[in-house]
Amino acid sequence: MDLASLEKLSPTFDWKSFLANHRVPAATTIIVSEPKAIEQFEQQLAKADLAQWKAWLRWNIVRNAATELSKPFFDEDFTFQQTVLNGVKEQRPRWQTCATATDNLLGDALGEVFVKKHFPPEAKRRMNELVENLRITLREELAKADWLEDSTKQNALKKLNAFYPKIGYPERFRDYAEVPISSNTYFQNVRAAAISERQYELAKIGKPLDRNDWGMTPPTVNAYYNPLQNEIAFPAGILQPPFFDLNADDAANYGAIGAVIGHEMGHGFDDQGSKYAADGSLTNWWTDADRKRFDTRAQCIIDEFNTLEVGGGLPNHNGKLVTGEALGDLGGVTLAFKAYQRSLNGKPAPVIDGFTGEQRFFLAFARIWARHFRPEAARLRIQTDPHPLDRFRAIGTLQNVPEFHKAFQCKLGDPMVRPPEKQCKLW
Repeated sequence: MDLASLEKLSPTFDWKSFLANHRVPAATTIIVSEPKAIEQFEQQLAKADLAQWKAWLRWNIVRNAATELSKPFFDEDFTFQQTVLNGVKEQRPRWQTCATATDNLLGDALGEVFVKKHFPPEAKRRMNELVENLRITLREELAKADWLEDSTKQNALKKLNAFYPKIGYPERFRDYAEVPISSNTYFQNVRAAAISERQYELAKIGKPLDRNDWGMTPPTVNAYYNPLQNEIAFPAGILQPPFFDLNADDAANYGAIGAVIGHEMGHGFDDQGSKYAADGSLTNWWTDADRKRFDTRAQCIIDEFNTLEVGGGLPNHNGKLVTGEALGDLGGVTLAFKAYQRSLNGKPAPVIDGFTGEQRFFLAFARIWARHFRPEAARLRIQTDPHPLDRFRAIGTLQNVPEFHKAFQCKLGDPMVRPPEKQCKLW
């Protein structure tokens, strides 16, 4: 929207001054991701009196700064955010708090050191091989998907071919020389880094896209797909055991990081990513019939997670909330298994420690979800997080995978085998 359109949504708020204070030119196009939220904001401006707004804004300033202030503020924030909401009883050691803050505020500075120590060039080369093998596999699956019409297949293949992979770290690390850092005040250091980050982002307005920019820092144990840039990214932090290990055989790496690669690629074609075209534009490139068939496959996942017993007195997952991530897990492990089979070139996989290659593949997949949640954190995640609880990302996914059933001789009626007519399938 332009400024005039934004002012129509909320005429009471002084948007022109707001943008000027943030050094954003008034002629800048503004992305309003949730117009209804701005409309509600306008209603609240009319409803609540000025004293309430001032109190609420003061509270937000203190709340957002609590972890950077003195111990009473830090402790109160921890009590609510971590103990009440997540069940955490003890604060982390100071060095971990400081390392996390450095990663959040000066990510490239910490990342450059991390990469030198933990991510050699050979690891990046191997990851590129895995990504390209998964891309070839997904290309084959898209081409033979009998539930997609030819026009949709062509657009899907165009999008897949345009995927931009980011492995490990940016090609250029940012220089933070302009950020004033002092040993006297932590609060001011955090503020200086935040201001620098804001200025860095604002400086991008009107300039071409810079592919060197990442949405995560190099030490981060996570990955992402960005539909607006049609890119997949795997920071060096996740490219460590148990997700990725240069010393492990292909079964372990395809079962672990391979499933993650397939998961992120799949986001380009799931309930959200499929709304964006190869160039990142918000374009519907599916036929109505294909969308209905996709929705039918997605409904299978919704039904599964709605009824999957979590136990421990916790509610079941909200199937609609976790649809995209659960589909990503199912499609990701399916693609990774096929890519692993491709990598064998018809040769049998070695048996290691008494386990076949197929078994070690699925064991590696299960191992990356070996994570424990306190009951409070599990309850919060079930109600708010689009990701299922980690152990159900293994259980709920593999209940649908015939290759897993075959590898471990599971039979109909076993807990890990859904009835064939209820098994979900994407690719």
